[in-house]
Amino acid sequence: MSEPAAPQGLAPQRFDLEGAGGRPIRGEVRLVPGARASVVLVHGFKGFARFAFFPYLADRLASAGITAVTFNFSGSGIGEDMETFTDPAAFEENTYTRELHDLGIVLAEGERLGWIAPQHGLFGHSRGGGIAILRAARDVRIHALATWATISTVKRWPTDVAEEWRTTGEYPVENARTKQVFKLRTAVLEEATEYGDGMLDVTRAAETLLCPWLIVHGDADETVQIGESEQLARAAGSNATLLRIAGGTHTFNVPHGMTSPSPQLLEASDRTVRFFVDRLLAPAR
Repeated sequence: MSEPAAPQGLAPQRFDLEGAGGRPIRGEVRLVPGARASVVLVHGFKGFARFAFFPYLADRLASAGITAVTFNFSGSGIGEDMETFTDPAAFEENTYTRELHDLGIVLAEGERLGWIAPQHGLFGHSRGGGIAILRAARDVRIHALATWATISTVKRWPTDVAEEWRTTGEYPVENARTKQVFKLRTAVLEEATEYGDGMLDVTRAAETLLCPWLIVHGDADETVQIGESEQLARAAGSNATLLRIAGGTHTFNVPHGMTSPSPQLLEASDRTVRFFVDRLLAPAR
């Protein structure tokens, strides 16, 4: 698939919704007139709607005739400008169930406002991939799912780290790009402990997923090991296709503020856009 230009005149349209705890969900929709298909893109931990490759992938989807919706979780910590971490309190209080709630709001409001087409898909990166899997497993209206570098479990912390976290009541998290340090409260840890083998069990959700699923992971991912996607592919069976990207890092070899796609990002994007076109547009032709 050759790299298309972004569709002329299809500038992202800003929206604001009320999310978990009354905090704002800020997002953008690339609304393709008359589109028969749509995809909501879900960012990961410390990510956001305009992070790294997200605008590029959203443009690629829109160029292919698919309305693309990107948004910041209400607990992302990203402020009004959609670019910078200016709300550490929101980030510190964020949890998995809050993110599932926010995604539900985006889908419901998108459907009401006409962004969500009858043929609809989800895309998720890293932790956002886990959230997308959990949603898709319980929503029959999701007709296709693609995840990049996704997690297979919400239980991410060793026992000793978790014990110290509970003792101090906070866990420091550094943003490698901005060097800001935030402190996670224990709510997200307690959710993972209580529900990680139940309602938040990503691998179990993968086993029950009914829609077609493209799993993409780089074999040089420094943040989430490719073994997690391999585990999910085994759990999903014939519903899933695993694409290994040679030399692919967690962000597929591009930084935030990328000016051009890397070969790894091109491969991942080409396959992902083609997957959504085949699964969401082809049946209606």
